[in-house]
Amino acid sequence: MNKVRVIIPAYNEESSIAKVVNDIPSHISEVIVVDNNSTDQTSKNAKEAGATILYEPNMGYGYACLNGLSYLQNLEDITDIVVFLDGDYSDYPDEMDKLLKPITEDDIDLVIGARVKSKREPGSMTFPQIFGNWLATSLMRLFFNSKFTDLGPFRAIKYEKLLDLNMEDKTYGWTVEMQLKALKQNLSYTEVKMNYRNRIGTSKVSGTIKGAVMAGVKILGWIFKYTFK
Repeated sequence: MNKVRVIIPAYNEESSIAKVVNDIPSHISEVIVVDNNSTDQTSKNAKEAGATILYEPNMGYGYACLNGLSYLQNLEDITDIVVFLDGDYSDYPDEMDKLLKPITEDDIDLVIGARVKSKREPGSMTFPQIFGNWLATSLMRLFFNSKFTDLGPFRAIKYEKLLDLNMEDKTYGWTVEMQLKALKQNLSYTEVKMNYRNRIGTSKVSGTIKGAVMAGVKILGWIFKYTFK
């Protein structure tokens, strides 16, 4: 049986993090919450729900993900598949097996949970998110013949393939970097349509104009970097 570990970057998600951890299927080997310098009870609530807690003082989604990946690399126990999931309860953790199925049954390398309109709650994605996803995936389709339709953070990837990607982005570009490098390295990939709901609390990225602009700049930067590399 595949050993699956989940990495959840979290910043001030005290109201939602326990719900996320508790809804993850019981067969998952380990749930790792990376506290990205929270000032609330995120770590306490996650630990009480049964998660392993890591601390990442450098603010940034990529910093938190890299911290989680470093933890996996230092384990004596093997990891077969890594799942990334947000801590805001916008995704449905109990649907994780749908995300894992293409890997475990069809030997796919990377699976993205696609937040398609028909499965989204009204208002669960802001206009900057919708437009940014459309623009980024359209450019990826144009330049790399990609079939991605979303940059959704709920995703699963074979651990060894993830290591081969040599991930480096520290902030907003983590998701698109992974997908671009997967395309460059000819990894097999697919998307699974997932339910998506309004998050608990306010988004630290799409919930602010500065966050949305910074994320957009970082995402486009990665795309053009790989287009003209």
